[in-house]
Amino acid sequence: MQVKALEMIRPSLEELQHKAQWMSLLMLAVSMHVLEAGLPGLGPWLKPGLANVITLITLVLLGPRAALALAIARVFTGSMLIGTMLTPTFVMSLSGAMAATLTMLAAWRWLPGISLIGISLLGAIAHMLAQFVVVESLFIQQSAIYYLLPPFLLISCATGWINGAIATYITPRLFHRIHE
Repeated sequence: MQVKALEMIRPSLEELQHKAQWMSLLMLAVSMHVLEAGLPGLGPWLKPGLANVITLITLVLLGPRAALALAIARVFTGSMLIGTMLTPTFVMSLSGAMAATLTMLAAWRWLPGISLIGISLLGAIAHMLAQFVVVESLFIQQSAIYYLLPPFLLISCATGWINGAIATYITPRLFHRIHE
């Protein structure tokens, strides 16, 4: 009877492997988050979004639920490490990450045949739009800020395309290694 109870508590090897893969991807995403925080930029809005590459890879390898959990955990863990927890930077990061991830998940589910580049582009646009809405509604409260949106969206499209291309290159190689 005791052996049967232990078998019910003990996770399967597949479950453990899935969790280990997710944790590895989370640590990589947090590392990218922290690295980007230290990069010089034209403000908190103009970062390359490299952690979104890991979100895309997680989406393909482990599924939508794992990708969403990774995005949330990445922002919280990264913010704790760089000391921005509950600051305006954290609010902007979380809102952008959530908008990007939810948009990428929707595209993955409801736009069959869309490439990772297309998914990444949509995520980058959603990320930038969410940050502008948050900044305007919570911090600046001046609609004139939206005059900055077109060039920022253009830069977002460039970084979204690059991130999608990186994810497109990396994902099949990881998928092959994981499923060998």
